[in-house]
Amino acid sequence: MKIAVIGSGAVGCFYGARLVQCGHEVHFLMRRDLEAVRRNGLRIKSVDGDFYLPQVHAHGDPREIGPVNLVLCALKATAMDAAEALVRPCVGPRTRIIAMINGLGIEEQFAQWFDPWRVFGGMAFVCINRGRPGVVHHYGYGRVAFGHLLDDLPQVEEIARLFADAGLESQVRPSLRQARWEKLMWNIPFSTLTVSAGGVTTQEIIDDAGLNEMARRLIFETGHAGNADGCHIEVETMLRKMMANTATMGGYRPSMLVDYENKLPLEVEAILGEPVRRAHRLNFPVPTIEAQYWLVSFLDKLNRGMIGTRAADEIMDDQ
Repeated sequence: MKIAVIGSGAVGCFYGARLVQCGHEVHFLMRRDLEAVRRNGLRIKSVDGDFYLPQVHAHGDPREIGPVNLVLCALKATAMDAAEALVRPCVGPRTRIIAMINGLGIEEQFAQWFDPWRVFGGMAFVCINRGRPGVVHHYGYGRVAFGHLLDDLPQVEEIARLFADAGLESQVRPSLRQARWEKLMWNIPFSTLTVSAGGVTTQEIIDDAGLNEMARRLIFETGHAGNADGCHIEVETMLRKMMANTATMGGYRPSMLVDYENKLPLEVEAILGEPVRRAHRLNFPVPTIEAQYWLVSFLDKLNRGMIGTRAADEIMDDQ
């Protein structure tokens, strides 16, 4: 199968590399790592065993890739404005598209650009970060839950088998909407608290009584908001699962924290803003998530120099 990975960060490189190992022709659209990968290949340092791809189809323009059987779009949610232009050159008559992007409402955006039957969601539960150019560090997990925008289960099963054949734990989800809300039950508490708590890891959230309680409230609220949106989430079961899984990760730094430390835009709107707006449309109160949305939005803008503090302005005036 010819596959295009659009957005070859840690997630795109890891899953794309595993598909290469399985014998597929995988083409990676890259930016930061392009020249390094062309020279030195792609190296995955994984808890499941390191591996190295000495020769990689690495491209700087999607037109170099052309139409494929499958697009794996692993862009940041902050790059959604560019997604259509990057994906379209790779779409042929029967191309299917997996959106492996954090947040809510992602597949609906793809359906505005492409036929809905093409659009799948891939919710990855994986501990992973980029290292130096051409190197990815995989610390744990790796399972992917797949759903289809139109909830076409036979098609979902086919996609899941593709990843299972590559040695990856794959789940078939009858409801893409529920799979999205359940992924948010990790992203909303743990990705965003690492930033709003002052740049901490998941271990500190687990260990600190106040942050632990905050995470629990965010999980609880997210699950019930999903149920208000037509899902059938067993909230208490999911809460226990999310807390237990996170406790095994050690001092993990989610991608949102890494982006914050590098003063890059955060996926605030997709992970917090859209769930808040969806809950408002449903007249379902989400006060804890909403407060977190306001706080992380402010910290994101402050961190990137988009706004200043009054105190800083007063100091400048005095000078």
